[in-house]
This record gives sequence, structure tokens and C-alpha cells, in this order.
Amino acid sequence: MLKGALAASVTPLADGGEVVDEAAFGPLVDFFAHAGLDGILALGTAGEGILLAEAERRRVAQLFVEAARERLQIAVHCGAQTTAETVTLAAHAAEIGADAVVVIGPPYFKLDEQAQHAHFLAAATACGPLPFYVYEFASTTGYAIAPAVIERLREDATNLAGLKVSDMPFDAFRRYLLPGLDVFVGPEALIAEGLANGAVGAVSALASALPAEVAAVVRAPTPEGAERLGDLRAFVERFPRQAALKRLLALQNVPVAEDVRAPLRGLIPAERAELDAWYAGLG
Repeated sequence: MLKGALAASVTPLADGGEVVDEAAFGPLVDFFAHAGLDGILALGTAGEGILLAEAERRRVAQLFVEAARERLQIAVHCGAQTTAETVTLAAHAAEIGADAVVVIGPPYFKLDEQAQHAHFLAAATACGPLPFYVYEFASTTGYAIAPAVIERLREDATNLAGLKVSDMPFDAFRRYLLPGLDVFVGPEALIAEGLANGAVGAVSALASALPAEVAAVVRAPTPEGAERLGDLRAFVERFPRQAALKRLLALQNVPVAEDVRAPLRGLIPAERAELDAWYAGLG
């Protein structure tokens, strides 16, 4: 079972984002471990997973698992556009020794409750008995997962462990705090309120660039700490997110290039200069 503070990690890429930069995974995981994180979510939104080919996603998952060397929990996001690919990726994550599988609803088509249940049940069954987590992020998928679907899934999938919830504001987040399920906070600004109301940890994109700051707030949550994280995240969101997170890693001597997979874009020189100045001012 997952616990604590996890980075929703970026995926190291090279050659303009066209290839996986295998050499960067070890240093990146070392950086997370030294910063005090408990684990990593691989191939999520910050990790560009939905943009990578199935074979690339399998390789990235394996690289993260191998680099962690039992120091960090590795959850693999296996959500894909089709149920078939999601099932293949979930089964692979279990085979390579990941600690959990996480699945977001397929974007573009607004699935009804019956389709949602069938999709998530197929993914959970494919990776069982590995812990399975539903990833709720309505603004990304285009629809919310009905809490009734989660309740039904709990009856049908014995390995359903919980959810990662990235919805805001807190009223949208709150309805997924279901008894007996482990809920992880996505929005950094909600970490203190989420943990105070029963969430068990955070899976944070900001933690992929500023892991120590996020880990500290998860360990000792305060409204002020969560507000500061929210402000940091809001600044990063002014830029192309994935490229900005990678640039912040490079500024900390982590050998991750800014390269992202098209149609995402990198930083233009003015954006890079502004981001660099901001980071220098964090002190």
C-alpha cells in the first residue's frame, strides 16, 4: 500500500522529446530519495505518459522500478485511451514488481457509469492482487468518476486500495474521501485540508522538482505550508508545466533535459530566464 509523499514524476526524454533518456532515471530517483520522498508515481500527467507509445511506457516503468532499488515505492500510471492498452500496461506493472497501479479514466469520450466501472474493473483485475488506485482528474479527462462507481468497484475488485484525487476546490475533492479507501491529494494547496479530513498522503507534480518542500508539508501539514506550496505550484503553472519542472531539476544539477514529447512544448528563452530568476530567489 502506498503512503506519504510521492512525486508525480517527470519522464526524462532526449532528442527533442523523441526518445527516453535512460541514463537520467538513476540520478532522478536518487534525487527523490535524498529529498525524503516516500515514492514516485511514474507516467502520470507530469510524466507525459499518455503521449508515449506502449513499449516506451513499459520501458519507463521498468527503469523507475529498477532505479528505486526498494528505497522508494513505485506506482505506475497505466491509464490509456483504450481498455486493452490499459490492461496490458497494468499487467506489465505487476510483472515487473511495481508497488501499485494507478489508472485515470480515458479522456475525450465522456464515459457513463457502466463504462467507467467496466474499464476500471478490467484494469484492476489485470494487475491483481497488486494495489489498484483510481486517478480522478475531471478537468483532464473531461468528466468526473462517479463515487457510485468507486463503491461498486470496491465490491468487485478486491485490490482496490484508494484514489489519487486532483480535483479542486475542496468541495469537489471531498466527495472522494470514502471510508476504507486511501486517498492521495493531488493539488498541493489542499494537502493540509485533505490530510485533516482523512487523506493519507499526497501525489504531487511539484514534488518532482521541489521534493523536499512537499515532503515537509506532508509530514507536518499546516494551512500555511499548503498555501505556500499552492503559490509555488501556481507560479510553475505559468509556464509549460512539464518543461518547467524539468528545468527546475536541471537547476539543481539533476541531469534531466527540458525535452518534452510533442505536442507539448519547451520553454522559450524569456520563460527560461524568468523561471531561473524565480528559482534563484527561493534561496
